[in-house]
Amino acid sequence: MALLRGSGGLQGGLGRLRAFEQNEQNAPNKQYANQSSQRHCRDRGHSNVCSTHHTGVVLFTKKEPAVLVLLGFAMIAVFMVLIMTKKLTPVLALIIVPTVFGLFAGAGLGIGDMVMDSMKSMTSTAALLMFAIIYFGLMIDVGLFDPLVRFILRKLGNDPAKVVLGTALLAAAVSLDGDGSTTFILTTAAMLPIYLRLKMSPVVLTCVAGLANGTMNIVPWGGPTARAATALKIDVNDVFVPMIPSLVAGLAVVLVFAWVLGLQERNRLRATQPELWGTPETAEGFDGGTPAGGAGSTGRGGSGRGTAPVPATGSPAVGGSSVAVLERTETLVDDSDTAMADTALDPNRKTLRPKLQWFNLALTVAVMGMLIADLVPLPYVFMVGSAIALLVNFPHVKDQGAQLVAHAPSIVAVVSMVMAAAVLTGVLTGTGMVEAMSAWLVQIIPSSMGPFMAVITGLLSIPMTFFMSNDAFYFGVLPVLSETAAHYGISGAEMARASITGQPFHMQSPLVPAILLLVSLAKVDLGDHHKKVLWRSAVVALVMLAVAVLTGAIGIH
Repeated sequence: MALLRGSGGLQGGLGRLRAFEQNEQNAPNKQYANQSSQRHCRDRGHSNVCSTHHTGVVLFTKKEPAVLVLLGFAMIAVFMVLIMTKKLTPVLALIIVPTVFGLFAGAGLGIGDMVMDSMKSMTSTAALLMFAIIYFGLMIDVGLFDPLVRFILRKLGNDPAKVVLGTALLAAAVSLDGDGSTTFILTTAAMLPIYLRLKMSPVVLTCVAGLANGTMNIVPWGGPTARAATALKIDVNDVFVPMIPSLVAGLAVVLVFAWVLGLQERNRLRATQPELWGTPETAEGFDGGTPAGGAGSTGRGGSGRGTAPVPATGSPAVGGSSVAVLERTETLVDDSDTAMADTALDPNRKTLRPKLQWFNLALTVAVMGMLIADLVPLPYVFMVGSAIALLVNFPHVKDQGAQLVAHAPSIVAVVSMVMAAAVLTGVLTGTGMVEAMSAWLVQIIPSSMGPFMAVITGLLSIPMTFFMSNDAFYFGVLPVLSETAAHYGISGAEMARASITGQPFHMQSPLVPAILLLVSLAKVDLGDHHKKVLWRSAVVALVMLAVAVLTGAIGIH
């Protein structure tokens, strides 16, 4: 068991983790065995674990911690490889991979109960996402966000670099409400139609929105900061305020990434679609100017051989602005796009309700106000909001049914992934993989690294919050690390600050329902999103950690 052999300097801080791990590992064994026996044995005179009828049937065989560590990391690696190489869809990978590794981990017949227990905790999230999609989908259909889209296009024009930068700024601003799902719904509603108009890659949208939201996720009301403060019994302001320079630095890195991604999109469009974009020598060509080489044909229908075609934006500026926007949007719409993606593209769609614009705006403000106030469970807020929106905007039953059907693809996509994620979380928790992996990561830290425990905690928060929930990390792992760090004079506040630096990476995890919502709304493959966002989110997290060390928010003792 050399794999799990700890260092002498850390043994004192590990006692509580071993006791916690033992209790957690024993409890599932008894629980799942009892539940399975009760289903199979109808004799009330027998005990829960019925030796009379089930002699020799092993429902859950606990593996050694070292085996669980290897299986846990292998399961995460196989899952990531399969979705990033597109060998399996995320839904299938979330179901098949954990099931196979769970059986190898000794879950046996108890694996079903593990998954069902995990799924119970996912039902409210699934309901929230389902009715949030319906609500904001309706608001897009009736034209609530059309003025916002026109405003953004008027200000940003058709320069991809500016559009991507605007996406980052919008996502960061909306993220101030602390809810990732709301951020992604609003950002997608406002920006995805623009990406489709300009033929930009939606993967860029999900990448930038994910980076901005993950960075802003350390605000005190966002969740992780409050969890860290609660777990270590310190004031939340003591955690957040010293981290403001890190937050600013992280956002600066996100904006740099956004601008670079925008420049890459600009160059890609020049190369792949010269009939739309031409070959302008400067950015002005993307702002309504005529590209070098003189005038050519416009749009897709022109000829103009031998001359560089003018982008489909060589129109007069909108509203007197010096920035032009695309005119022929109907030629830039893919009919296969979902209702959530393309409803805002058609200015003549039958679902527009211009006379109800102020009512829909007031209803949306009320819904968002209830969300921020947190007076009523969020799923219920969106249920009532969707019902009112449907009733007022579409009073006929036939139209109401049509609207629900129109948004069914987006709903099925995101809810199925949330439910499938319950298999992964259920196996990780139920088999004891999470506890074994956490204990191993803590134990391999040499005692000589004690003075660097805060920095180490920041580094560990990057991968650990990716493959486990925030609750598991902040309430299960952080207290143990903090107790160990206390022997070296490192305060709980410093440990809490370090623990939240991994949030930009955490928000990209397939265990986070909000990111599943984002990729579903944008019709982006989760593997493609991870290819573009993971290394960038790791860079943002490391920059935030480095700035915190430089400013003294996280000390080295």
